[in-house]
Amino acid sequence: MNKSFLPLDNHFQPILYSFRRCPYAMRARMALQLSSIQVETREIELKNKPPAMVALSPKATVPVLQLGENSVLDESLDIMLLALSHPIEPLLSSGCEAASASSEIIGPLDYQHLIARVQNLAQRNEDLALIAQNDNQFKPWLDKYKYAERFPEQTEAFYRQQGEIFIAELETRLTQHALLSGSQLSLNDIAIFPFIRQFAHVNKAWFEQSPYPKVNAWLTALIDSPLFTSIMVKRPVWQWA
Repeated sequence: MNKSFLPLDNHFQPILYSFRRCPYAMRARMALQLSSIQVETREIELKNKPPAMVALSPKATVPVLQLGENSVLDESLDIMLLALSHPIEPLLSSGCEAASASSEIIGPLDYQHLIARVQNLAQRNEDLALIAQNDNQFKPWLDKYKYAERFPEQTEAFYRQQGEIFIAELETRLTQHALLSGSQLSLNDIAIFPFIRQFAHVNKAWFEQSPYPKVNAWLTALIDSPLFTSIMVKRPVWQWA
């Protein structure tokens, strides 16, 4: 990840290349939604990637955020940290409760607390350490669990069990407090939950009766939150040709 960022170009509206169902793009969009940074979001097709995006980021994966003529971020955590270093939008600044019964789990979402936690170096590093576990250890097992037929070396149940090691760690955390780093929303929650959502959706019936009720409640609360709902609005595919 980048340790510092170029200042925003006031003469250039940032452009975000995104794919609605990508968990990396989800967490970037959530952070940007909280930010005062106004972006043009371009929904792409993964099988037909825009040449403009590939020219900006040869690795050709979403999200890609173009900040200016010569300034690009193509790592989701870099985008999140940039977004959360800016003031949050007035619409969300006072916090808003998650929908339905999930509001009893997490209460009002304190977005100001989220910004303060990101700006605290020790707390940010603590969050990034857990996110690294998600990205580097859990995510490879998640991919094998989702696409077990592509990895016949082991069974789907085996891949799920490997993923459960991280899920169990989250369950322990959530037994102690409502969210991953305490009673208020953190970088952890936003960065990790899209991947747990994918894990749960592989076999929802199993997940809902699994020995992880705290993770299930946490996941439901975040899925129901206005923040997540707002970034999952369907957009037409950006027409580049």
